[in-house]
Amino acid sequence: MPFGKKPDAKGDVVDFDQVYQQIIKPAIEDAELECLRADEEMTGGIIHKPMFERLILCEYAVADLTTANANVFYELGLRHAVRRASTVSIFADGERLPFDVGLLRAMPYRLKGGLPANATADKENLTGLLIKAIDATNENADSFKDSPLYELVENYPDVQHEKTDVFRDRVNYSNQIKERLAVARKKDLTAIRQVEEGLEDLKNLESAAVIDLFLSYRAVKGWQEMIDLERKMSKPLAATVLVQEQLALALNRAGRSDEAEAVLQRLLNKRGASSETLGILGRVYKDRWEQEAKAGNKILARGFLEKAIETYLKGFEADFRDAYPGINAVTLMELKEPPDARREKILPVVRYAVEQRVTNGTPDYWDYATLLELAVLAKDEEAAINYTAKALAEIREIWEPETTMRNLRLIREAWEKRNENTEWIKEIEIALGEKK
Repeated sequence: MPFGKKPDAKGDVVDFDQVYQQIIKPAIEDAELECLRADEEMTGGIIHKPMFERLILCEYAVADLTTANANVFYELGLRHAVRRASTVSIFADGERLPFDVGLLRAMPYRLKGGLPANATADKENLTGLLIKAIDATNENADSFKDSPLYELVENYPDVQHEKTDVFRDRVNYSNQIKERLAVARKKDLTAIRQVEEGLEDLKNLESAAVIDLFLSYRAVKGWQEMIDLERKMSKPLAATVLVQEQLALALNRAGRSDEAEAVLQRLLNKRGASSETLGILGRVYKDRWEQEAKAGNKILARGFLEKAIETYLKGFEADFRDAYPGINAVTLMELKEPPDARREKILPVVRYAVEQRVTNGTPDYWDYATLLELAVLAKDEEAAINYTAKALAEIREIWEPETTMRNLRLIREAWEKRNENTEWIKEIEIALGEKK
């Protein structure tokens, strides 16, 4: 784990010594294990030697993945390479784990002001995981695994040369699939289905190719195909945050919002708050609001509108660099009657976030679409038309402009009720509609 006080991804300073003293150490002791942290073992000579020995030989290990500390991740990789099981991973609630460790069954713990916020409960949860690890390794040592290497690579560490010799062929095969999918995406849903029908068992297919197929269905609004594909994947791949988030998106678009909400709530309970997960959940509540409003259920619709706003807002607060939940929160605040006054404070932060992405990275459709919505909310017709042109040039998937059109329509309808001029917004909607 990191030692001392270190900043997290949001710039907040975490006191890891307190995390150790209040959560990790007492949890280990309550599991009737002996606790040792690297800085507590002061030895002479090269420090790496005792560290490697400790990681290889200790029966159980706890890894705190908060801040994605490079040293911790190197040591975790070493541990997973040499030990089949008995490594428990934890992280601060609200942190988004990097993709490569996204499939780990990690326990979130809560912080407030960089200090443990619910130390007793988190300590008890960690103790429970350690006891489960002890029981599992004692009762079924050969089959219990928590190392992705041992779980995913057949016969690891005794991988046969025959398997490694065909690696290049598998990579070439994966690249061929990606090329075929790139062509199919420019056609239609049927073309992508035909690519899938020609594939080998998806559970044994290289993960990147499976994900490319999954997202190719998204590009042509193949929501049911995405749902079906998730069931065909290997369990570790299907359990990743990326797949589960996109599964929830597909379920919601397919009209199964209750199932989508359940998937997202499980992610939040397991991984903590993230801008992407909360952004998709906000869309679930936003859709329910519009459905209830159309059905004439004004009070229920109001409840879902409030819920959507607060969910989007939590997503933006989880990562201010991600403008997507921020712009949705601001837009929905504008639609309230009367408009939510908080939007005036949030709007400049959203604008700054997306402008930084445009300045420091490679802007995509959503960056320009966000700037377009901001320009509309500011009633800056010239800027809105300018960003519409830029957004149109970056469209990748047919459903992208539909999402922006919907938001603009909602703004326009709200303003029409206030007797404001909205003809110029209609022109932008028409331009976006021509690219669907």
